[in-house]
Amino acid sequence: MKKKIKYILIDNVKTIFYALLIAIAIRSLFIQPFYIPSSSMEPTLLIGDRIFVSKYSYGYSKHSFPFSPSIYNKRIFKKEPKIGDLVVFKTPIDNRTDYIKRLIGKEGDSIQFINGEIFLNNKQIFREKISQKYNIRCGSTTFEVNAYKEMLPNGVKYISVYRKDGTLMNTDVYNVPKDHYFFLGDNRDCSRDSRFLDSVGYIKNLNLVGKAQFIFFSNDTVKSSILKIWNLNRSLRVDRFFKKLW
Repeated sequence: MKKKIKYILIDNVKTIFYALLIAIAIRSLFIQPFYIPSSSMEPTLLIGDRIFVSKYSYGYSKHSFPFSPSIYNKRIFKKEPKIGDLVVFKTPIDNRTDYIKRLIGKEGDSIQFINGEIFLNNKQIFREKISQKYNIRCGSTTFEVNAYKEMLPNGVKYISVYRKDGTLMNTDVYNVPKDHYFFLGDNRDCSRDSRFLDSVGYIKNLNLVGKAQFIFFSNDTVKSSILKIWNLNRSLRVDRFFKKLW
């Protein structure tokens, strides 16, 4: 009887071990879920969105694996991201924290804000003001915005928002170094991104984690926690389930 119990325990441990290995392999090599905790990418991504990120899109680095083990400091099967991609990356200040932003500039590119307009390599990024109203969050506050449909030189379109009561108008020129990238949040006045050279700045290719593909679940965690099942009807955003991200 004792031997039988022992064999059952060993089999269960083996099953759990193999299941963990498979889960780690899937998470590291194929796809990983992420939770959106901030409003920096509104209206594209909302607080409470759960997204799937493909790990194979740009190849693999140490940041593809749990805890970012320092076993190899290069990227293998490297693929270049495209301007406009929604990218998850590790912030350079600690190489641990995950951020998601939109890729605006690659190595050799220059980016500058002039009178509130974005210039990429001295050419103004096309944008058209839209009439749709958005309630945009920034921390615990909500503010009015001007919303624009922007289009990058490669044809990628998205919506960006700017505060009505004051926004970033002018900056110095950002020159993207070799093997680095420049990222912006779509919520331009509530995003810590590559404009903040002291905390985020230019992002190394090595720090890219993956490309956001789609939202698989969404609920407004500001209104109600997912653990409060009885309040889910107040917070579920069913229209965002399985929404593809561009």
